[in-house]
Amino acid sequence: MPVQDLLHYINAGPTPFHAVAVAAGRLEAAGYRRLDEAKAWDVGPGDKVYLARGGGSLAAFHLGNTPPSDAGFQLIGAHTDSPNLRIKPNPELRRSGYEQIGVEPYGGVLLHTWLDRDLSIAGRALLADGTERLVDFGRALLRVPSLAIHLNRKVNTEGLVLNAQKHMAPIAALDGLDPMELRALLAAELGDVGAKDILAWDLMAYDLQPAALSGINREFIHAARLDNLASCHAALTSLLAASNEVRETRGIVLYDHEEVGSRSAQGAASDFLRSCLQRLSGSSPEDYHRAVAQSFLISADMAHAIHPNYADMHEPQHQPRLGAGPVVKINVNQSYATDGESWARFERAAAAADVTTQRFVIRSDLGCGSTIGPITAAQLGIRTVDVGNPMLSMHSCREVAAVADVPKMIDVMTRFFEAP
Repeated sequence: MPVQDLLHYINAGPTPFHAVAVAAGRLEAAGYRRLDEAKAWDVGPGDKVYLARGGGSLAAFHLGNTPPSDAGFQLIGAHTDSPNLRIKPNPELRRSGYEQIGVEPYGGVLLHTWLDRDLSIAGRALLADGTERLVDFGRALLRVPSLAIHLNRKVNTEGLVLNAQKHMAPIAALDGLDPMELRALLAAELGDVGAKDILAWDLMAYDLQPAALSGINREFIHAARLDNLASCHAALTSLLAASNEVRETRGIVLYDHEEVGSRSAQGAASDFLRSCLQRLSGSSPEDYHRAVAQSFLISADMAHAIHPNYADMHEPQHQPRLGAGPVVKINVNQSYATDGESWARFERAAAAADVTTQRFVIRSDLGCGSTIGPITAAQLGIRTVDVGNPMLSMHSCREVAAVADVPKMIDVMTRFFEAP
């Protein structure tokens, strides 16, 4: 079932590096061959290929029988990263009889949702021999304890104010026992390297509670990282599910660093996708430009569902509901890349899949968030629509979506790939 597979994908992907590794494994199992950006590419019609950049970004392509210069690319984009707490380079802290880990918020974190949770650590370690290793401790190591109400009597009436520097460092041990040293912990977890062999890391805390179905009728998904692993899963699943009758070249691109603006060597503002499309288009710049002019991108990032306790925060005529289908996201100030043409293209794919869509527009007196769609559209000139499944608790340590929406988005994306 798509929903159970999504839960498995989320549980297996506590970091962008793990999410990419899981996606790469699925692609290879389906016959995709890994490419190296530093080497010449030998590809032809019908080939299935993929590549990764920076550990947290991945692109995969099923080459069509017609050259991209004559047929274009059909693309789906999403992002692998989620707001969380990242481990600092010199993380060991000793305060008031506790040993703590220094953390820095990554992206727009809802800080209070990280309190009083069983947290573990995952990411990658970079070694002296030039290799890197994925690591996931997979057990409760950290906790950010909240302050007792007896010491903050007004918290329920005046609100909780958290300072990221002062209040968010998790406790990891009691001081006075064996001193904690993160390199030694990493070496022990990896098992076959010494602490001195670990030169650097990209590590983050994550909530150990696994993704689950809930609700009276088990209609809800409760999980970390729904924003945006749910969209990554839908894109990957649809690419693998689409028929092998390929005219246009199909592709997915899963970017890291969307939550912090995409300005990195592997983010949506980089040349990652452009480089791939240029190398797949042919030998001349003319081939690339002709291909781009015929291409289309579905930018998939989760959307805001109406919140029953805060309905007045939503635009009255645009209130997406959980379980009611994919959401087309529109903003006239170009925080989303959707226009009438790209909106209609997505609607045609949805109608072909017998899926009803919804629309989201931010209130006119509120600022609008953004995503990879406008960045990719502006960087490459590819027609783009921004969509996403509806959800609650976006950027929380644990988010909420609807079971019914998972297969609907996959069906629309699959139909998009198969459209003539």
